[in-house]
Amino acid sequence: MTEGAVRHLVVVLGDQLDPLGAAFDGCDPARDAIWMAEVAEESTHVWSTKMRTALFLSAMRHFAQERRADGWTVHYRALDDADNRGALGAELVAALTHLQPQTVRLTAPGDWRVLQALRDAATAAGVPLEIEPDRHFYSDVRAFAAWARMQPELRLENFYRHLRRQHRVLMDGEAPVGGRWNFDTENRAPFDVQGPGAIPPPPQVEPDAITREVLELVRTRFADHPGGLDHFAWPVTRAQALHALARFVDERLPAFGRWQDALWPEAPWLWHSQLASALNLKLLRPREVVDAVEAAWRAGRVPLAAAEGYIRQILGWREYVRGVYWTRMPRYAESNALQATGDLPGFYWTGDAPMPCLADALRQTLDLGYAHHIQRLMVIGLYAQLLGVAPAQVHRWFLAVYVDAVEWVEMPNVLGMSQYADGGLMSSKPYIASGRYIERMSAGSYCRRCPFDPGLRTGPQACPYTRLYWDFMLRHQALLDANPRTRRQVRALERLDAAERATIRQEAEQWRAGPWHRRVAPEAPA
Repeated sequence: MTEGAVRHLVVVLGDQLDPLGAAFDGCDPARDAIWMAEVAEESTHVWSTKMRTALFLSAMRHFAQERRADGWTVHYRALDDADNRGALGAELVAALTHLQPQTVRLTAPGDWRVLQALRDAATAAGVPLEIEPDRHFYSDVRAFAAWARMQPELRLENFYRHLRRQHRVLMDGEAPVGGRWNFDTENRAPFDVQGPGAIPPPPQVEPDAITREVLELVRTRFADHPGGLDHFAWPVTRAQALHALARFVDERLPAFGRWQDALWPEAPWLWHSQLASALNLKLLRPREVVDAVEAAWRAGRVPLAAAEGYIRQILGWREYVRGVYWTRMPRYAESNALQATGDLPGFYWTGDAPMPCLADALRQTLDLGYAHHIQRLMVIGLYAQLLGVAPAQVHRWFLAVYVDAVEWVEMPNVLGMSQYADGGLMSSKPYIASGRYIERMSAGSYCRRCPFDPGLRTGPQACPYTRLYWDFMLRHQALLDANPRTRRQVRALERLDAAERATIRQEAEQWRAGPWHRRVAPEAPA
């Protein structure tokens, strides 16, 4: 392609790594070109861990290499280019000014902030911007909005059944296979005291030359950012992601369902898929994941409860949270229904928490960029909610630390599901529990190593989760009593006399003000 002859400049973002994405429709490598940019802003608007940054950069560089091999001209701005402007919008304005394409083509971003920046850049450069729908979902945003207008409440279960029927997933005619839509009762087993036993390891991707170069760049450029890179082994190409999918279905999916909510010390992977990052980078397509899982069940290779439990996460939850995000932004980001105003403890950035369950989940997160959904919801997120941390701070932390964190999926999960900051838009109740929940789901494995007792709500040995759980119920008694799903929990407050209530409140405030929460977190952007 000759200089100045670009017809369509196809913008490919770091979470849009699919050569069949909608932005490529009707494009021709002989007349059109690809534009990609690594910018520091994407690692600093939240204080991203090294692992998260490295995954995005490595996957982007591999994608660019593959497209060049396909005959595309790729205009690629590397993070360490001497004149890199550091912001996506500024880099795009400069590229448009230099290349002067007839149009800019873009698959709809997953992040409201990025969409606004790219729109502003195209306007500033005077180049028409064509935004195409993202086909990596079963439902587009308009379809979700139309469905939502017909619902008295935005409940996942209703949307999940709607999509199951529409796309004929796990269906037997007009009925769900097995006669049930939901196998949650079979999919919530805790381990016994022997623990999980032998677990097939997930595939480990050996870093190649591109990835090793990225790891060194990130170590140098983001030396003061949290987390490590010693265990980097994530899929960064479509071929690697497809291999990871096949391995999951063959080796871990059969046991996934029953144990998906279980916890065990220093066992990060268990039977979970670790496919979310590949899905969110668009290295995998949700339909091929769902089809592979359903095919395995129909072939008799996995139990129905395991297949349904996993498909619910992809076809149900993933689609649902995206619809909530895009129909509620930008105001959704300000949600704070419980009026929480506390600061996130500094140990969220170090892993030095006083409870083994929380320390294990935090250290694993910082080391691997990963924690499974119960660790996120009922260990890490639960503690922040019971403590009363401002939900925007919790959101920024989750967005910063997980390799699969893209705002459209992370924000509703944190603000809606984890922190109940949206006041029940997504979740029919706050997900709160005492330390007894963690004890049960881990067969006491954490509690046996802990100086605190999950059965005590007051006193020096009281479990912080348990103490803060009772304090949370006292602080929000009216809200919880008005909700049929939490009314039974609130009734337990009737057993407490005035003196014990006062003690719980006093000790909870002392714990919040104690040395564990006075630690100063490493400097991070607000």
